Amino acid sequence: MALVGKKFPNLNVDAMNEMGDTFKVNVLEEAVNNKKKVLLFWYPKDFTFVCPTELHAFQAALGEFEKRNTILIGASCDTPEVHFAWLNTSKDNGGIEGVTYPILADSNRNLSSILGILDITKETYDEETGTVQVEGDNVTYRATYLIDEDGVVQHESINNMPLGRNVNEYLRLIDALTHNQKHGEVCPANWEEGKDAMSADRKGVASYLASH
Repeated sequence: MALVGKKFPNLNVDAMNEMGDTFKVNVLEEAVNNKKKVLLFWYPKDFTFVCPTELHAFQAALGEFEKRNTILIGASCDTPEVHFAWLNTSKDNGGIEGVTYPILADSNRNLSSILGILDITKETYDEETGTVQVEGDNVTYRATYLIDEDGVVQHESINNMPLGRNVNEYLRLIDALTHNQKHGEVCPANWEEGKDAMSADRKGVASYLASH
């Protein structure tokens, strides 16, 4: 079920930071209470291959997110302890040492289940044992959510495991959302900060298309 246009789930989740502190994070409250946007990105597993490249890429752009009044949060289904071990592993050993934004540890899969982003290809009920057998890794795809200051999801996307994200695209989306919030204009295809936007009516569209 798409979440765009709806409030992000109101749920507390364990998190870890680079200092080794375990604490609770409620993504909805982070947005609403701080009056900030939130960019939440999920990745499949710690100590893997594409994942550290993404976490370092988001870290490199952290200042740009902060300039845009946006909180950056990573997330996976690993435990806080595994996160901390990865945070203390050097970059040249595939680690994420130097990452400073919080990382959710949704090890009970409560939030990722609500979001419907887990890699579960099939569930089968075993009558003999009374258990549910899962096919698939039961870890998250590369899902990304942009949440506004009111806790409403403005963007969501899901990549399969091999497909790393383009961090600059999320900065562009935040710029587009901020422009719309400030000016009421809508942002056409390939819009970037400083380019022309347009009014959301036939005249605005016609004028924009005629000049581009």
